[in-house]
Amino acid sequence: QVQLVESGGGLVQAGGSLRLSCAASGISGFNAMGWYRQTPGSHRELVARISTSGSTIYEDSVKGRFAISRDIGKNTVYLQMNNLKPEDTAIYYCNIDGYSSYWGQGTQVTVSS
Repeated sequence: QVQLVESGGGLVQAGGSLRLSCAASGISGFNAMGWYRQTPGSHRELVARISTSGSTIYEDSVKGRFAISRDIGKNTVYLQMNNLKPEDTAIYYCNIDGYSSYWGQGTQVTVSS
């Protein structure tokens, strides 16, 4: 059974940092992984993605502030978020290529101004 468990969210002041983690279980192989976020009334959007080769892509508004990484042995993907802004407030989710229908419960990130 595929499970994704996100953690690390919280309340932080603008300019602060958080590190999100997503632990995946029940998957086979080595897949690209990504972080998404969603605010009420909006679609879930891709924030960052890391491929099987380690190449990364970022949504324009987070470039230079967020960094995605992974621990292959632990099937875990991380999102280091620095210089957070109020507009980063959202629920953050991870997702895995090949298992795109599976989502965790997400982790809430709230950035106060």
